[in-house]
Amino acid sequence: MTTPADPLATYETRPLWRAQMPVVPSYRDRPLPDETDVVVVGGGYTGLSAARQLARVGARVALIEANELGFGASTRNGGIVHPGYKWAPQELIQRYGDDSGRTLFRETLDGYRYLKQLILDEQIEADFVEHGHLELAYAPAHIGALQESQRALADAGVECSFVARERLHEEIGSDAYHGALAVEGSGGLHPGRYFAGLLAAADRAGADLHEGVRATAVRPQSDGRNAVETTLGPILARDVVVGTNGYTDGLVPGLRRRIIPIGSYIIATEPLSEALARELSPKGRVFFDTKNFLYYWRLTADRRMIFGGRASFIPTTVDRTARILHRGLVEVHPQLRDVRIDYAWGGTLAFTFDRMPHVGRMGGVTYALGCCGTGVALMTHLGYKVAEWLGGGPEPAVARLRFPLVPAPYEGRAWFLPMVGEWYRLKDRLAARGR
Repeated sequence: MTTPADPLATYETRPLWRAQMPVVPSYRDRPLPDETDVVVVGGGYTGLSAARQLARVGARVALIEANELGFGASTRNGGIVHPGYKWAPQELIQRYGDDSGRTLFRETLDGYRYLKQLILDEQIEADFVEHGHLELAYAPAHIGALQESQRALADAGVECSFVARERLHEEIGSDAYHGALAVEGSGGLHPGRYFAGLLAAADRAGADLHEGVRATAVRPQSDGRNAVETTLGPILARDVVVGTNGYTDGLVPGLRRRIIPIGSYIIATEPLSEALARELSPKGRVFFDTKNFLYYWRLTADRRMIFGGRASFIPTTVDRTARILHRGLVEVHPQLRDVRIDYAWGGTLAFTFDRMPHVGRMGGVTYALGCCGTGVALMTHLGYKVAEWLGGGPEPAVARLRFPLVPAPYEGRAWFLPMVGEWYRLKDRLAARGR
């Protein structure tokens, strides 16, 4: 393993997952249909999952993606796979009541199981491992919430345990935290390989896939159908599904006013030795902490440490965030101080004002948006659930939630994020005083 003077002297500014995923066919310059049953807008996990299921039940479905398929978070995320939302189970119950809170959480358990079965059914080589995750207390004041989460998760039937600080070295090679919640029934995968497998599955099912085609407007027609205007001409369709998440534009203005795009960034080291990898992650878990500017990290199948976080809420560069994340990596794992960084990249996540995903109907479209950083299993499953809903099946549980507007003058440019970021940074600094 090399040890350059500056571990960030040379690295590729593209996702590791893109560098390692299999070559996929090009879906550019394909003729669009004049009409179809369903147009799906967005070529990530949500759109591909919806398109696959719609095609499997016999619908004619055309999927259009403005960039390349998988351009967004689907090939830029950290590959951490777990049930749940940003809100813990007990917080869901506090916010939505006992029955609704439990139903919402159960749906994410269904989503996690759905992803596992999909990988098996479609024989997707996604490097999926299921060794659980560790949520780490950044400050002593965060321990109580983790213990409360442990009780709520156990009540929901999830195997989990609280790990006191003196036992943390059984779980992680770090002295930076004050305790942790260890949760089974979660793990990690290779986002690029998973995306490639899902893409192939949608293609095999008969979905008509297109990239380099932007949808510009949805216009209701007198016969009940919709005309989807695109950069290559219109398509008439009975239904329209929007799954654009953090890259939602003005196609449906009411959706843009409800989605807050937030940058998330990742660095990936060179491959580590087996001994060092075992020291850092004795049980092969995935990790994230309880900060507002949280870190998330794990080892890949080729023993690289990937380390990500919300490094900045202001416009920034990959080079700047790589430096920020490297400092964080060394704070958590000083053992990696001199390990070379091979890749650094960023992307955009979709947050909502209530920090929940949303499914519903607006402006002639059916949408599934707002992963809030927990999208691998969640958005795959919601894509499937939307397809079932269009076919007459039950609505997803999250479709019963009100989708709040951002309470500020807002048309997609999140001018208020720097102020929000400073507020969260201050909260982290105050919490750090207990460290």
